[in-house]
Amino acid sequence: MLAASHFGKTMPPKTARIPEPGDHGRAIELLQNHSLTTLVQQELERQIVDGKLAAGTKLNEADIAAELRVSRGPVREAFRALDQSGLVRTEKNRGVFVRQVTLEEAHEIYEVRAALDELIGRLAARRIGAEQLARLKEIVKKMHAAARTFDSAAYYPLNIEFHEVLAEASGNGALIENYRRVVNELNLYRREVLARDSKSIPLSARDHDEIVKAVAKGDSALAGRLLFDHVIAGRDRLARTLHPETAKGKK
Repeated sequence: MLAASHFGKTMPPKTARIPEPGDHGRAIELLQNHSLTTLVQQELERQIVDGKLAAGTKLNEADIAAELRVSRGPVREAFRALDQSGLVRTEKNRGVFVRQVTLEEAHEIYEVRAALDELIGRLAARRIGAEQLARLKEIVKKMHAAARTFDSAAYYPLNIEFHEVLAEASGNGALIENYRRVVNELNLYRREVLARDSKSIPLSARDHDEIVKAVAKGDSALAGRLLFDHVIAGRDRLARTLHPETAKGKK
């Protein structure tokens, strides 16, 4: 059964399943509400971000179509969309592979994300609505709960949800689109970093608390700076955790 996802956060689909062969009524209902390609893309995205499909894994179009009980056309289109979003790469005469991001690429992507997050913080502090602010505060409460037990599995999706809500609060569609692509690329690394360095979770939770306070006060300069620093700290933590031998000298 396909389950729609949003940057690693599994969400209940409006239509509960891909219909069985012969279930024409459900098929019509599904096609009215969802694109099969989108559903396949979201499911593959979830599996990649969750680590079920590891970096470097070759994706077989026929096998995935069989597993998800769809034709190969939507799978092929989903591959193209995932290639554009940075989660897979297509190699001529070889096939489609889950993207492997090098440490150097990750550092560069983190720097881009830091700039985008700074702008998100500035805009969100000016534009955030009461409901979005309430959601951020609730997420931070859950983050602190996860931090008390160093529960990286619980913390990871909360972290993604927090930044997604904040991006939406910026109210800038072009910014959100670019931010999501960058986050997708970094998600290939970030879950592993949290799992290996769970002791950093309380520090991360406090960062998010301070960001919410700045946004709530409407202090755009502070919100932007806190977000920039938070992302750069994440970049440095990645280097220390996964490649300590190269961490020195990275500024």
